[in-house]
Formats: sequence, structure tokens, C-alpha cells
Amino acid sequence: MSKIGIYYGSTTGNTQEVAEEVAKGLGVSNTDLHDVAKANADYSAYDVILFGSSTLGFGDLQDDWDSYIDKVKSADLKGKTVALFGCGDSSSYSDTFGDALGKIYDAIKGKGCTLVGKVATEGYTYDSSEAVVDGQFIGLLIDNDNESELTDQRISLWVEDLKKVI
Repeated sequence: MSKIGIYYGSTTGNTQEVAEEVAKGLGVSNTDLHDVAKANADYSAYDVILFGSSTLGFGDLQDDWDSYIDKVKSADLKGKTVALFGCGDSSSYSDTFGDALGKIYDAIKGKGCTLVGKVATEGYTYDSSEAVVDGQFIGLLIDNDNESELTDQRISLWVEDLKKVI
């Protein structure tokens, strides 16, 4: 199996919890689970990299991602497989739901990596999202504020889909 590194930013703990659940489902060691507040951007040890961020306010990256995103932009991702996940509030911020994933996607596109883990938008309630590309979310989006009853199932299905391509 491929060596997987998971990098996340979390303010309230929701994205960290998702990162931990994804790590558990993929059999990723805690030593390969990185909080971007303390992480470097040397991805050479990994074949597969997962990036996770919550969307704050009106479509902003999670605070620790504000400085980390520049590290991702300058990193060598050629030949890597990348998947994205994040948390957001589809009710209070329905016009910017999951926009942080769109910002991370913009940072990695054209860097020679392969994006996996897209998710159908069906079953989500939102108005607009930068995380929608070609009619699909570019990664897993979780809304623990309004749809917490769907979180476990969404993570489980996403992890099973990832296992097929990594």
C-alpha cells in the first residue's frame, strides 16, 4: 500500500476529528498525521497526501492554512496522489460552503499531482462552492453543524473510495 501523509488545519477540532477518522480508516499512523500549524512541506516520504481544512467565515481558509498554503504552492508534488477534505457550514454560509477546498485545489493544480477523492454534490444543501469543479466536490466535505448524522457515513464511503485508487 502507498505511504500516506495527512495534513490538516483545525480551529474548532472538527477537521482534526475528520482527519483522525480518515487516518484510522486508511490505517495511517499518528506519526503521519500533521497539523499544518506545526508541519513542514516536505512530502518526499509520501506517495499519497491528503490535505484538510475547514472553511471559516465567508469562504476563508482555516487560520493555520493562511501561511501554510504558500508552502504547498512551492512544494514539489509531481507524481504524488492528492485528496482533499474539509468542514464547513452549509446553512449559515451556504454561498461559500467548502470554499477552502477550492483554494487548496487552486494551489495544487498544475503541479503534476493526481487528484482523487471527488464527491458527488447530491445530498448536500448549499448555494455555491469553490469546491465544485466539473459538477463534483473536489474532495470530501463534512458539515458537523447541520448534518452531523451523515458524517460517519460520508467519511466511511470516501475512505472506501480512496482505498480503490491509492
